[in-house]
Amino acid sequence: MSQPPRDWSGAQPVRYPDPAIRVLDPRFRPYVLGHTPVQRLYTGTLWAEGPCWFGDGRYVLWSDIPNDRILRWLEETGTVSVFRQPSQHTNGHTRDWQGRLLSCEHGTRRVTRTEYDGSLTVLAERYEGKRLNAPNDVVVHPDGGIWFTDPGYGSLMHYEGTRSALELKEAVYRIDPHSGALRLVTDALDKPNGLCFSPDYAQLYIVDSGVTHDPEHPRNIMVWDVVDGQHLRHGRTFARMVLDDLAGMADGIRVDVDGNLWAAAGWGGEGFDGVHIFAPNGDRIGQILLPEICSNLCFGGRKRNRVFMTGSQSLYAVYVETQGAHIA
Repeated sequence: MSQPPRDWSGAQPVRYPDPAIRVLDPRFRPYVLGHTPVQRLYTGTLWAEGPCWFGDGRYVLWSDIPNDRILRWLEETGTVSVFRQPSQHTNGHTRDWQGRLLSCEHGTRRVTRTEYDGSLTVLAERYEGKRLNAPNDVVVHPDGGIWFTDPGYGSLMHYEGTRSALELKEAVYRIDPHSGALRLVTDALDKPNGLCFSPDYAQLYIVDSGVTHDPEHPRNIMVWDVVDGQHLRHGRTFARMVLDDLAGMADGIRVDVDGNLWAAAGWGGEGFDGVHIFAPNGDRIGQILLPEICSNLCFGGRKRNRVFMTGSQSLYAVYVETQGAHIA
């Protein structure tokens, strides 16, 4: 007998173990809790992105790009409020080592930092005299360097920013923590998207979400060795976004303390969309299935053992038996 469609409102209980959590390889089983559900915490966005956990305030911030706002979900009460509007169509967020919010703004084509008093400091908006395309996602190295991707999606349409011509080749950049100088790290990808460091910061993973019509070269997750905390070398494919007869793409990515990579996944349809988990060698070992395209994720909660996922119109969460490797 087939199961009835799942009620994602939370009004009906989920029978354990939650079938939305799939073990594809025994290596994923230690991270799965058999008595916890995937929960929808909120719905009502148009394109949710960039979740970022604030442990000191016990809340998640995330972007609703088309509605030009940043939302906040409070862990203590489960309530959602508007954190900032207008937000300049922000996309990805993270925190620096001083706890300040770093944001990629589509509308202004820049990277900003929110100071303790709420004011904004512009960290990057031009490279060699030309405007950035539309920064997408951002991470921070222990040396304070800020790395971000600039694929330009926010400049391709008014829906996510302001439609205007791209002035630069799509690339990944690093902002020097001392001088503030902006340096191009790599422009080898078609559309560099989500990015994250390995737990020891020796490697950098970058999603290429560029459109390709070659079935032998789908949208891949790439990985580079990090040299001296500032340079990349030996770029190669880490994982392919093909599962059985389904093909889609990754978006935001994070790693856990054991080096497994958790990738937001979408555009592959039912049985594909959600989160794909990869072992450190690139093998796909598990999935968290969502009823919507997943754009990004972060680890949070008081023990950093809760995965928060932005899924198109909603915010989801699930507890796991591992922890996020980094602060956001």
